[in-house]
Amino acid sequence: MTHAAQAPEVDEKTVKRAVLASAMGNATEWYDYGVFTSGAIAASIGTVFFPGEGNAILKSLALVAIGFVVRPFGGAFFGPLGDKIGRQKVLAITILLMSGCTFLVGCLPTYAGDYAIGIGAPILVLLLRLIQGFSTGGEYGGAATFIAEYAPTRRRGFWGSFLEMGTLAGYVLGNLVVLAVTLSFTAEQVDSWAWRIPFFVALPLGLIGLYLRNKLEDTPEFRRLEAAGEKAEKAPLKETLSRNWRMILNLIGIVLLLNIADYMLLTTMPTYFTDTLKISDNTSTIIIVIVEVIQIALIAPLGALSDRIGRKPMLLTAAIGFLVLSYPSIKLMQSGNTVLLFLGFLIVALLLVLMLAVIGSTFPAMFPTRVRYGAFAIGYNVSTSLFGGTCGVVVTALIHGTGNDDWPAFYLMIAAAIALFPIIKIPETARVPMDHINEQGLTAVPAAKAATN
Repeated sequence: MTHAAQAPEVDEKTVKRAVLASAMGNATEWYDYGVFTSGAIAASIGTVFFPGEGNAILKSLALVAIGFVVRPFGGAFFGPLGDKIGRQKVLAITILLMSGCTFLVGCLPTYAGDYAIGIGAPILVLLLRLIQGFSTGGEYGGAATFIAEYAPTRRRGFWGSFLEMGTLAGYVLGNLVVLAVTLSFTAEQVDSWAWRIPFFVALPLGLIGLYLRNKLEDTPEFRRLEAAGEKAEKAPLKETLSRNWRMILNLIGIVLLLNIADYMLLTTMPTYFTDTLKISDNTSTIIIVIVEVIQIALIAPLGALSDRIGRKPMLLTAAIGFLVLSYPSIKLMQSGNTVLLFLGFLIVALLLVLMLAVIGSTFPAMFPTRVRYGAFAIGYNVSTSLFGGTCGVVVTALIHGTGNDDWPAFYLMIAAAIALFPIIKIPETARVPMDHINEQGLTAVPAAKAATN
């Protein structure tokens, strides 16, 4: 690898704009999950689009999960495309598709009642979820790559943490909008028409993100490749897989724990609280929002900490913590005491935030610039599709099928045990410039030299 062409220097103001533009996409994605998985809206969606026998909340979670089926295909399409034509162009497309699909769900006619279209209603909502999932497959890897390639080496952990701050902020916003709707309208009004309101909010979120992204140039690293004549002429899917498959497997193993924990807390626990623990919708939402706000307050300081001590110590702490503390935490949640429930949920959330704080700086640095977007998007979305998106449906079905309410803990513990190996195996890339990463995720220059850049 040659380094004749240097990445253009970027001032801090531009870095902040790049971080905000990237985080808005994550916020839009997770706003959608926050709305879809909240107890009240989940029940309404399951009822108005899929009436008949069966658990309405489980139907709604299955609707969320179906979008994950196509995420790997979206990652395989948009990721290599972003390595060919640039990160900025692809990210403009994905945020518009994501927010547009969420908005259109709120516009759909229902299965029965006024303006109903019968079987056409569930078909249309499934189609929108598939398009949304496909576009989301290209979003996260590109957004993380965008921040990592804009951020200065010595502060990549700090700036990278803001990507997941977008996740948490979007999820909190989704829950707050749902809470406002449920407090403002009767249950009958929510089921009749007010369930649509939270979906409408997604469109302005997406348009703000689109505006911010269109005001930025592509990343310094991508422009460096263009200047050096090293940019891929074709979307390099074959090169991405053939040269980087080992590191992609490591990524899949780490993302397995990340997304099982993430989707467990953010998409499974709301319905676990209401459906299994019989907590009211509003009490559940308030507990979750408070914990998410605590995570938001901690994530940037933890990202900055990773710039000093490295990413691996924090990932290892989280994995070991999930292995040891998941079962006691679930037992606290099951105690019947609201304070203990909050404490148990907070413990798991604090373990998760250790991971969320560093993944935005860790995952892009596992791959070389030429195939970074594609390799990241493929590995991340394969793992997310298999393990994250199905988490709510699988855990809820296991609880109903076995009668054992401890399955959230067991699922987390299994994921943590699997993730320990790839976490140990990946190299430490804190303080290593992005253009010094090769196909094995190793530095192309001595670490001491890299740290001075």
